[in-house]
Amino acid sequence: MTFSTQAFSTQTKARQRCSWLPDLTIYPGPRYRALADAISDAVRSGALPAGTRLPPQRLLADALGVTTGTITRAYAEAERRGILTALVGSGTYVRDHNTNKTPIFNHPVQLEQGEIDLSMSLTIPDPTRIERFGRALQQVSGDASALAAALSYQPEQGMFERRNTLAQWLTRYGVTATAEDLLLTQGGQHGIFTTLQSLLRPGELVLSDNLTYPGLIAACKQLGLRHQGIAMDGEGMDVAALERVCQQQHPRLIYLMPDLNNPTSIRMSIKRRHQLAELAARYDFLILEDATQALPASERLMPLCEIAPERACHLFSFSKLLAGGICVGVIKAPEHLMRLMKNALRAQCWMCPPLPATILCQWIDSGEADEQAQWQWHEVSERQRLVAHYLEGYVYRHNLYGFMVWLNLPDPWRASDFVQAAMREGVRILSAEPFCAGNHPAPQAVRFCVSPPGDRQQLEIALQRLQRLLQTPPQCMNMLV
Repeated sequence: MTFSTQAFSTQTKARQRCSWLPDLTIYPGPRYRALADAISDAVRSGALPAGTRLPPQRLLADALGVTTGTITRAYAEAERRGILTALVGSGTYVRDHNTNKTPIFNHPVQLEQGEIDLSMSLTIPDPTRIERFGRALQQVSGDASALAAALSYQPEQGMFERRNTLAQWLTRYGVTATAEDLLLTQGGQHGIFTTLQSLLRPGELVLSDNLTYPGLIAACKQLGLRHQGIAMDGEGMDVAALERVCQQQHPRLIYLMPDLNNPTSIRMSIKRRHQLAELAARYDFLILEDATQALPASERLMPLCEIAPERACHLFSFSKLLAGGICVGVIKAPEHLMRLMKNALRAQCWMCPPLPATILCQWIDSGEADEQAQWQWHEVSERQRLVAHYLEGYVYRHNLYGFMVWLNLPDPWRASDFVQAAMREGVRILSAEPFCAGNHPAPQAVRFCVSPPGDRQQLEIALQRLQRLLQTPPQCMNMLV
């Protein structure tokens, strides 16, 4: 069989197998854009109803006689237009605009008897936290001037006194800041959204680690931004892979969690941070540094906002450290970006509610916030020591003061099967899929958190159940079901 005959045969077979095959000859321009236009027309006409799974990229490439890269670009363009959605490990589907599916987590669910939830990164439910918060409330309620200020409109950047208190907190924990550097936000997710909304336009490119925070993925989709993941190694984002993307495209912003990546717990080395700052200057992109997974100062390296002060914004929130419901965070930003952020926040909500920040700052000024933080870091470290005991011999990554554990599953376990098996054992965990940026394939790994259980005994029970699963091949588990 000659090469041309073989190619014709491959294309014919691929055409027969394709569930949908457009005619690209009627569309002008590059082939990838023609295919994206064809998808748009097919969705509008009803030929591709919501929820339809598009042909696999290689199969469609063979059927149309184009490269797989052309199909990848076309699907990415259609996804940017809001027509398609890619589900890692499942395929590419016509987006259903009548549903509200996003990769961001829901609030904690009601647990069944004996069930233990390790799926979410939450503050440890310490009863003394309620007492401390109650005392802060009482102090504020007895301060007429503080209450009057909290009931009044404030500048969009936030009250100077509150920003000054929070700047001193950040400085004690390794990030030099002044009141003028800070913009108050309603927590970390609001900080991400406000930064993206104020500094980027729809269609611009955001890069992140290929395994990243689902809240970023959701924000990029909501704002119509292109989002692409970059490979990681043991030191953080692969700068060689990043530079290759920068040479071909023009990213506007890079999102990173350099001290503690969520979900993998990887910490970016100081050398890698300097290399990334050099690339930011060379290729003219901004950096959003997320430090909401709060660690002690001893566990932090020099922040990117100090290595690249004119390009990096630093995001911090008190949700993980003190209480999720307090919903107070700050963005440290260079002066030339602060104006854009203030404008965006004013357009959203005029200002963040002053009362939560007033209570938080009273909590800090009393010294009890520092005591609470120190207690939590001690408790987390004790829980992570339990993890080290029960996962001995397995491949995993964690930080002694971090909430998360990233567990690479031994063969022949698959992440989806392991998550379901853990659920049957009464333990809620997450597969890698919600954390995958763009079309990055999900590794056979799971993430669980040590902080949600009310005490160490509950965590130990959950770890014992997971250990038994790891020791039991999935075929045996299927026989037991």
